[in-house]
Amino acid sequence: MKYLKLIVEAILPFVGGNLIGKYAVKNARKDYRKNDKPPLSPPGYIFPIVWPILYISMGVAFVLAKRKGNDTTLNSAHYSQLGLNFLWSLLYFRYKLRGAAVVESYVLFTAVTTTTVTYYQSNKVSGSLMLPYVAWSGYASYLATGNWLLNKDKAHYTSQ
Repeated sequence: MKYLKLIVEAILPFVGGNLIGKYAVKNARKDYRKNDKPPLSPPGYIFPIVWPILYISMGVAFVLAKRKGNDTTLNSAHYSQLGLNFLWSLLYFRYKLRGAAVVESYVLFTAVTTTTVTYYQSNKVSGSLMLPYVAWSGYASYLATGNWLLNKDKAHYTSQ
């Protein structure tokens, strides 16, 4: 039973991310194509490649960190950043609350960084697995900010 719980915890970010992507933000790629983008924006096909890798990494990092760390602290850090991650997609794509999503992206970046430090203190491999997610979260904040600044006055950008 213990191993089943670990497996569920490891794959939960991946499953949750897929559910958000499939049901809550299913038109994200079409929406993304319509917007003006800041310099260094990736093509839309990059996102469905990067996110599954990040979700698997964060799940494995969480399980590794829990092997040696404080469950309460690790659970709080993990589920806070994961909830913020899922919330960002809903704010930005589902509800088109793009300004709020920009602010939330910086809160998310802070939560991911804090989670990474917490994991690293528990297990260095675990913390290291989170470093790509820290980098991507910072990059995502840049993209969200740039997209908002370039598109905020366009009707399609903020209307459902």
